[in-house]
Amino acid sequence: MKVLFLELEQHLKSSSGASVVAIDNKIEQAMDLVKSHLMYAVREEVEVLKEQIKELIEKNSQLEQENTLLKTLASPEQLAQFQAQLQTGSPPSSSQSQGTTQQQPAQPASQGSGPSA
Repeated sequence: MKVLFLELEQHLKSSSGASVVAIDNKIEQAMDLVKSHLMYAVREEVEVLKEQIKELIEKNSQLEQENTLLKTLASPEQLAQFQAQLQTGSPPSSSQSQGTTQQQPAQPASQGSGPSA
């Protein structure tokens, strides 16, 4: 009977040792799986961000060109008014924008009527 008990005890000890190793292997496999999923997600996010950066660079270039064009077309008074607004930190109000828009057509009309009179 003692021999059977000793053999059973040795079997349980070796089984528990093997199960610990098996559990460790499962944990390592799970960690590797998590790592690979995280790396995949990070790579995807990097690609999305690269595309957004590319689009923003293109948009910035387009806006810079538009800004340059608008500066060349603006009158000195409009540029001075814009600089004053930048210094005070106040955004242009809709009434100022409308006033500026209304004054622009009047100026060419007055200039056009002067030489013909």
